[in-house]
Amino acid sequence: PTPSHPTLIQVNRSPIPFASGAYSLVSAPAGSVLCKITGTTPSKKAYTSVQTGRDSHIELNSDLVYCNHSCDPTVNFDMHKMEVRVVDNRDLKAGERSGEKCKGQIDGAKNLSTEVLGEYWLNPHIEEMVAERE
Repeated sequence: PTPSHPTLIQVNRSPIPFASGAYSLVSAPAGSVLCKITGTTPSKKAYTSVQTGRDSHIELNSDLVYCNHSCDPTVNFDMHKMEVRVVDNRDLKAGERSGEKCKGQIDGAKNLSTEVLGEYWLNPHIEEMVAERE
């Protein structure tokens, strides 16, 4: 497949389930915007979809689906601004692909404890839903 973001990330595909990943081709300071999220389509909830609101999901339709924005994030997907940003607590380095803190599953915030979620930046719609369950 043709890369969707050839100047930003390189995808290394693996035949092993969930072992493919994206490596950064750029270095960027903490909190900086890497790219806008474009070309999406509405979707039902799936392991490749991203939740954009209480009851809405999208497919990214791009290599961004391979970015590490979960267990040990290098980037945040801000679904209200439709942008991908470097996490606030550290710079992104070219060649980086984290994952040392992988929780071993792809799942939504609803299945994580408030304590675990407190370690991460959350989109406002996720913060609201977490607050409602408390």
